[in-house]
Amino acid sequence: MRAEGQAHIDRIEAALALVRRSLDWDRALRRLDELNARVEDPTLWNDPKRAEEVMRERRRLESAIGTVNEISAEMADAVEFVELGEAEGDDAVIADGLESLQRLAERADADKVQALMGGEADANDTYIEIHAGAGGTESQDWAEMLFRMYARWAERRGFKVETVEYQAGEQAGIKSATLQVKGENAYGYAKTESGVHRLVRISPYDSAARRHTSFSSVWVYPVIDDNIEIEVNEGDLKIDTYRASGAGGQHINTTDSAVRITHMPTGIVVASQHDRSQHKNRATAMNMLKARLYEAELAKREAVAAGEYQEKTEIGWGHQIRSYVLQPYQMVKDLRTGVVSTSPDDVLDGKIDDFIAAALAQRVTGEAVEVEDVD
Repeated sequence: MRAEGQAHIDRIEAALALVRRSLDWDRALRRLDELNARVEDPTLWNDPKRAEEVMRERRRLESAIGTVNEISAEMADAVEFVELGEAEGDDAVIADGLESLQRLAERADADKVQALMGGEADANDTYIEIHAGAGGTESQDWAEMLFRMYARWAERRGFKVETVEYQAGEQAGIKSATLQVKGENAYGYAKTESGVHRLVRISPYDSAARRHTSFSSVWVYPVIDDNIEIEVNEGDLKIDTYRASGAGGQHINTTDSAVRITHMPTGIVVASQHDRSQHKNRATAMNMLKARLYEAELAKREAVAAGEYQEKTEIGWGHQIRSYVLQPYQMVKDLRTGVVSTSPDDVLDGKIDDFIAAALAQRVTGEAVEVEDVD
């Protein structure tokens, strides 16, 4: 096998190994057999809600396992095709086989990310909440850059994006903002972005052109559906109304229609101002609060399973996950995964898909993934 073909094979096998590891392959096969047996039981549909949960899990496992088996079979066929061409000295057959392996490698990388979306709420829509850290205009400008970055990323993936809450900064940028991203696996893709993001750059607001470091925090939590029940005690809530603010249009109101809800036991604060109706904003804020509480419970379960649970309610500013350096070399580095990009074009959001894929892979392997891309 030529070196080019072997490289494609190694890439495919690495992707499939990661998927098998994330699924716990032997357990997944046994679980699929169990679910297939349960689906054949006519009494399953006596409880429609439970039946739907079983069918959803079955579809997910069938899709992931089927994809691995299909790619493995196609890779074996392509390898056989290349070896046949090499034995007969037919360059055209070899080229076709190598092209098939390349397409399979690209597909395996894409399907790998899809297969890693195995979390309980990964398929749900998501909220992305951004808050400027200390630093005044610098941090507020950085928060707005992140806001635009995530909005553009979601739109490029074909997701629908709505601005739920938007608090403009005094001079530039934003104090805080919340996006609702709607689409398949929106939460699964975005959940690795939770944490503190740091920007190092020559400040456009400093007449002395000095380097400044800015911080913004990002919270990502799933939109919960009717199948998920979250109980909230009204006595634990502090509800404030205020006048919406912003640059204009949908962000500005003439009445106190914006709603902010504080959950006193946990300190979680959510706000909504996207509608002119206070009643609708309150309903949206309540949904956001339930989503935050649900996300906190999911994170607790995962941490307990991994033996890493610590009681906490907020992301600490020391929990830095990504560093963006815009000067002098236009380099971007993800401190969690080690992914580096030196592409000067659209540097803020051009590599976000790679960052997300590497972060998802690291959740399975526990190891940093280093990738360098120079355009």
